[in-house]
Amino acid sequence: MEYIKLGNTDLNISRICMGCMGFGDASSGQHTWTVDEEHSHVIIRQGLDAGINFFDTAIAYQNGTSEQYLGKALLDYAKRDEVIVATKFLPRTQEEIERGITGQQHIERMINKSLENLGMDYVDLYIYHMWDYETPLYDIMEGLNNIVKAGKTRYIGISNCYAYQLAKANALAEKEGFAKFISIQGHYNLIFREEEREMEKLCREDNIAMTPYSALAGGRLSKKAGETSKRLEEDSYAKLKYDATAQQDRVIIERVEELAEKHGVSMTEISLAWLLTKVASPIVGATKPHHVDGAVKAVDIHLAQEEILYLEEPYIPHRLVGVMAQNTVHPII
Repeated sequence: MEYIKLGNTDLNISRICMGCMGFGDASSGQHTWTVDEEHSHVIIRQGLDAGINFFDTAIAYQNGTSEQYLGKALLDYAKRDEVIVATKFLPRTQEEIERGITGQQHIERMINKSLENLGMDYVDLYIYHMWDYETPLYDIMEGLNNIVKAGKTRYIGISNCYAYQLAKANALAEKEGFAKFISIQGHYNLIFREEEREMEKLCREDNIAMTPYSALAGGRLSKKAGETSKRLEEDSYAKLKYDATAQQDRVIIERVEELAEKHGVSMTEISLAWLLTKVASPIVGATKPHHVDGAVKAVDIHLAQEEILYLEEPYIPHRLVGVMAQNTVHPII
């Protein structure tokens, strides 16, 4: 395993981040394909043994049970100061808005609940899960700064936003002396590269770490034509993101398969090896032990420049989908 600093921080992270959306009680959330506590612990321990020290979860994942499973596993198998834990919070609900709960109050409640779920006194990275159009930005940034000062998180990050929003938030933070966002968790992989338009350039100039989700496109970048899995069949959100462009994406996936055969490695390794040339630490979900092996091995794969260009050449611009499509009245093409 290789390790790097997370953007402008002193956090030393593994080049692979274990995504924990696949952990949790399948009866308590929006996903039916998640794995139970016992199997989650096996996978987390395997990740630790392989050198992964960076774990990403969210209070929204399976009604908080993902946080609970992760916290219990790390308590059993790791020392708290040797792992980097990130979790995320959603915007205020309509009910909270109607009740007059402020953005700052909401953030305080969310971090306290996440810390309770995790069984921890602090997290290393607290992430604004998606832009809150109903709450003043100042309220959000001051609320996040307050929990940094209180020692409940060491740093803050953001997910699912536009480059202009990240720049605007950090400009406000600099003006007011608040904590800045040091990382962005966006949708970025070999068949969805819209982050390269503006976000990647902003992050490179300001040393903001990119830790993208959907690194394997919900498994699509790790499967040959005709291969399937429970997640591919049941993950309706991934279907929303990728089904409409499946035909044009297939050309790229076939090239991944071709290079995997050439190198004698898995498609997972090739797909992640490409992404590792672009970002700090991709978030890679795992619901089976062999998923961990493929992710970790990718760190040792070094693609030639012509292979990188070969993978990138067929890409066609994609519409924004999922959360980002909901952030604009007129989806950007």
